Amino acid sequence: MGRGKIEIKRIENANSRQVTFSKRRTGLLKKAQELAILCDAEVAVIIFSNTGKLFEFSSSGMKRTLARYNKCLDLPETALAEYKKENEESKVVEILKDEIAKLERKQLQLMGKDLTGLSLKELQHLEQQINEGLLSIKERKEEVLMEQLEQSRVQEQKAMLENETLRRQVEELRCLFPLTEHVVPSYLEHQHTERKKAFVNNGVTCPNLASNPSNEKSDSDTTLHLGLPVDVQHKRKAPEKETFSKNSESPMTLL
Repeated sequence: MGRGKIEIKRIENANSRQVTFSKRRTGLLKKAQELAILCDAEVAVIIFSNTGKLFEFSSSGMKRTLARYNKCLDLPETALAEYKKENEESKVVEILKDEIAKLERKQLQLMGKDLTGLSLKELQHLEQQINEGLLSIKERKEEVLMEQLEQSRVQEQKAMLENETLRRQVEELRCLFPLTEHVVPSYLEHQHTERKKAFVNNGVTCPNLASNPSNEKSDSDTTLHLGLPVDVQHKRKAPEKETFSKNSESPMTLL
């Protein structure tokens, strides 16, 4: 026997009414979910029982659905246009996400990863792409090296020109200021003068200095030029003084 048609009216029995409410509520929510999935519709269901309990279902969020409902009540045409725009934007977002996923997978494959699932033809194509990329990288690398080499040559030529300019300037300065003759250092002259003053203050006289000051000057100059101290000069002249005194005394003895 088939199921009989039920009269749509309030069920008086409380237990039967509660059982029917639970069954039909579950079926209604299930049908709303199926409708949202199958037809890509935005569905929202709000149910209050006779005892005040809330039961709801929303495919896109209850607040969003209610806000959209309120907009449709105020401006139905504008709300419909916004809904279409949101749908188009969501579709574009999904397409971009798919493209990004494909590019990420392609990048991993170029790095030699995630190669599972590729056929022999796809692997050969991937190998060809990698070889072409390596050739392009090598050519670019050679170009960069040649550019750096050319820059180094230019810098070297500039440095050579600067060195040549500086050399010419130095030669011009040497021509303008020629080298002077060698002069006796002043500290040696000062030392010789101090020693003369010391001999005079001590009352020591040298006959050779009194008789032939030119010889003394020449000897001192020679000593200064040779860098010898004055004491060495006096030691060398001491034997000559003794010989002179002996020769001067010999005639007096004969007389």
